[in-house]
Amino acid sequence: MGRINPSFAPLRPREGWSQFPAVPPLRTGGKWIPALAGVTAMLLAACNRTPPTPPTPGERLEAAAVAAGLVTDPATAPIAGSWARDTGRMCIVPAGGGDRLGVLLDYGDRQGCAGSGTVERHGDRLRVALGDCRFDARYDGEHITLPAQLPPACEAMCTGRATLAALEVDRIGTSVSEASQLRTPRGQLLCSS
Repeated sequence: MGRINPSFAPLRPREGWSQFPAVPPLRTGGKWIPALAGVTAMLLAACNRTPPTPPTPGERLEAAAVAAGLVTDPATAPIAGSWARDTGRMCIVPAGGGDRLGVLLDYGDRQGCAGSGTVERHGDRLRVALGDCRFDARYDGEHITLPAQLPPACEAMCTGRATLAALEVDRIGTSVSEASQLRTPRGQLLCSS
């Protein structure tokens, strides 16, 4: 082995200093152990936090499109108006303390569904109540999509083999007066207040 370089000699404590920094002694009956345990628990809890995930490129693009007005923000887009796709129709009109909703699906030959009730908006969800038929529909600002699985009570609104399950409609207009004119094949208004 080689010789030890004297310039790297171990450090010696200064005169008047103890060899270790001043740390209060741990007392079994005192307050130090619980305090130390609390500090340790807080440090461990801080270590377990996951940092917030940055938005994905798609989320950033959608936020930029909403900010530029190119895409409707579902959080602020109005739901009132007329909605349709293929043989499905929907109307939503303001009515007193909430919104009135009517839905019509007509395949002809006594195959279809018709019902009216209320709708409440909760962000990108619409809480629909058509009598005993209650469910949450998805809303993205331009489309409303009913769930693929509906409660059995929803079958009472349909005839033949028709179902409202997975019905999807697109916004076709925001006119409340136009939306309030949606009628069943027998002439009953679905969104009248």
